Amino acid sequence: MIEIEVDGADVEVPAGASLLSAVRVAGAALPALCSDDRLSPAGSCRTCLVRADGQIVAACVTPAVSGARIEAGTEELRQLRREAVALIASALPPGALGEENPSELAHVCRSMGLGPETAQGAGGRGEDDSHPYVHLDRDLCIACGRCVRMCAEVQGTFALTLTGRGGDTVVAPGTGGPWAESDCVACGGCIDTCPTGAITEPGPGRGLTSAHRPAAIRTTCGYCGVGCALDVITSDGQVTAVLPARDGPVNQGHACVKGRFAHGYLTSPDRLTRPLLRRNGRLEPVGWDEALGHVARGLREAIDTGGPDAVAAISSARATNEENYLVQKFMRVVIGTNNVDNCSRLCHSPSAAGLTASFGLSGGTDSFDDVERSDCLLVVGANPVEAHPVVGARLLRQVLRGAKLVVADPRAVGLALHADVHLRSRPGTNVALFHGLAHVLLAEGLTDEEFLRERATGLPELADLLDDYPPDRVADITGVPAADLIAAARLYGRARRPAIVYGLGVTEHLHGTDGVRSLANLAILRGAVGTDRGLGVNPLRGQNNVQGASDMGALPDLLPGYGKVTDAAVRSRAEAVWGVRVPERPGMRIPDMFAAARAGELRALWVIGEDVCATDPDANRVAEALDACPLVVCNELFLSETTRHADIVLPVASWLEKDGTFVNFDRRFQRVRPAVNPPGEARSDFDVVRALAALMGADLGCSAPADALAECGRVAPVFAGLSHERLDREGAVPWPCPDSGRPGQAKLYEEQFATPDGRAHLAAALYLPPGEDPDDDYPLVLVTGRRWAHYNSGSMTRRGANLALDPVDFLDLHLDDAVRYGVRDGAQVTVESRHGQARLIARVGEQTAPGQVFCSFHFPTSGVNRLTSDHADIVTSCPEYKVTAVRVTAG
Repeated sequence: MIEIEVDGADVEVPAGASLLSAVRVAGAALPALCSDDRLSPAGSCRTCLVRADGQIVAACVTPAVSGARIEAGTEELRQLRREAVALIASALPPGALGEENPSELAHVCRSMGLGPETAQGAGGRGEDDSHPYVHLDRDLCIACGRCVRMCAEVQGTFALTLTGRGGDTVVAPGTGGPWAESDCVACGGCIDTCPTGAITEPGPGRGLTSAHRPAAIRTTCGYCGVGCALDVITSDGQVTAVLPARDGPVNQGHACVKGRFAHGYLTSPDRLTRPLLRRNGRLEPVGWDEALGHVARGLREAIDTGGPDAVAAISSARATNEENYLVQKFMRVVIGTNNVDNCSRLCHSPSAAGLTASFGLSGGTDSFDDVERSDCLLVVGANPVEAHPVVGARLLRQVLRGAKLVVADPRAVGLALHADVHLRSRPGTNVALFHGLAHVLLAEGLTDEEFLRERATGLPELADLLDDYPPDRVADITGVPAADLIAAARLYGRARRPAIVYGLGVTEHLHGTDGVRSLANLAILRGAVGTDRGLGVNPLRGQNNVQGASDMGALPDLLPGYGKVTDAAVRSRAEAVWGVRVPERPGMRIPDMFAAARAGELRALWVIGEDVCATDPDANRVAEALDACPLVVCNELFLSETTRHADIVLPVASWLEKDGTFVNFDRRFQRVRPAVNPPGEARSDFDVVRALAALMGADLGCSAPADALAECGRVAPVFAGLSHERLDREGAVPWPCPDSGRPGQAKLYEEQFATPDGRAHLAAALYLPPGEDPDDDYPLVLVTGRRWAHYNSGSMTRRGANLALDPVDFLDLHLDDAVRYGVRDGAQVTVESRHGQARLIARVGEQTAPGQVFCSFHFPTSGVNRLTSDHADIVTSCPEYKVTAVRVTAG
């Protein structure tokens, strides 16, 4: 800290702070129309003038120097600033400073006594209303450049520029056309930073920014697993705007198109508002008593016929922690079975298994704040720019500051475009790729010998295995040039603070758990986990509460806190809290549930918030399973592909209508608060579970979500220090957190690993090929994943203006393949696999390599998951979404 004097008062500011920060610390109001504390200073508006040691300077671009004497409050300086503001305002059209304009400039003018008559501009530069979420009024642009810097420095999209000369300078999309046709990804950052209202959100949220907003309800985003803190503005019981929280622990005032804008589904006419019961083949509205009564009778009949294990539930990664806790408790306490699972089975179950085997716990090893300080990022099997945009933007910022970047991904998208080395491996060859990197680390002495000796096991076995994975052989397997492999290993091996970030491109494979463990080997070899010499191994979770659903015990073999159901001591602790015996045999995983239903052994299935017929693999077989099951119950917001096979559909609340908590990708618990009421008779999943238990003669306790989290802490000591009250006070707390009086543990394993012997375990797993290989009949490899504007099955994002941004499901393929198979860009194509057929629109380019195609699963009617196979990770049953052999034909 340094000390300076401002208007006679001594203040302390951090070294490197600007005079603007110092003056504001002193409590002086200082306009700065070109300044935003999230951005680099520009010094272009000259509205923040102060006198520093006798010289008049712009405070925003002048660094504070120890011992400096600053004047800010003299009448002379106030007049200079007033003249600068008046000059800027004078170019704007009448009305720009009206009372109805909540802009920063209008507020500054009112505070200086500058009335609406100050604005004397002629106007006439026009508007751009082509974009559904961003409106541009060129007449209000003062060319401050804040929006351009926000797009470049915070979002990293570089979609905006300033065009024109002199007084005609104005912001414009860099592509030169309408905003809707630009590279804009609708993060809303330009809206938040604009000081004049030139860039606004159309509709009821117009004029609201993260800095100027009415009273708001703080909650946590219910889309991807980043965990952005959001402020929800409401009026007359409706959401009018969702704004990123400036003090958000993870997002730091930033958001993406989904969290910020995709809330139109709340008022969609498609929302379910009453329970539906199937009669004579049709779903008909009924009351809650009749619907829940039917469910309760069906569950009793299933138990009477096949025992407790004839019932199963698929809980939800979209639901709160408290709801997931209650669902698994209901299954174990009321039904008497461990047949409960959640969609982490389909995405990150190999992360849980692999990270636990390597390090002892199932979460990422480090906080994202620490990861962001890395000097070398190894990003594997992830496209965070689209799937986790706020994380993608923060990672890109670190790269632009000088961090080295290695990307391992078959596609040339997102961060790969900025990589120092792009390892473009063939889908399904991850284990060989990671072994090749590890081989180089060992061969070139880029390992931490002391760490390996003191804190790790398994090195001799791994070293023997790695002899068989020299760069040339790995190049043959993966298609990655040996020189690129060596260069990547050297960047990671020579970094002072390397970090690994990975996604579903690592886990969703036949050997996904081996992939996670082989990737973890790299951090162990470098001593880059649990030390100050690296920032570990960190998975990016796909859905908002994938981490939390598993944390809460919505798993067939694990209780809350990841205690094994086969462990008598773990069961005893839960039994002491619940007052009943806990089944000791692990239950069925999701694929096992479907198989059991087809075999006539599963007689009741409760699907909570998951459209399994759209998102699960080999969807035709999933539909067969649901049709074979005597009772299928769905908790849903909308009718879906899955509800077509349901006997009862229960209308439930969305994340903007719920109370509870989520856990994000770096293990932070954060509060979820209801901003509006659910529509019609819809209820929260929490209330539905409690009501059903009561009908079946059981009292689950936990009358409110806060009670459920408190009870979970008694069952799982790793969460004992968490509570709604604490989160309301502190904002975000990571687990492990066993003590309410101590902070949660953001960085794991600093003292020892959580394995039985306290050491990290290196894994020597052979590379084995994927479950499917292309052949003459199916010559292409299909990879599925997410795109930037949509989320999972698209049930929420397709019911709003996001659909205008991304209206159809594309099949990306290389130009060589398009020519080979007679496919034109923009034409409809048929994609066939050994399992099913889908219809998509071709998009020809070079993002995919020859021989590979890519599509999302956001449009269920396309039938993408009819293509994917039932091959699954041999350890966890996670489906192999990333490798499916297909053929493509025109038409």
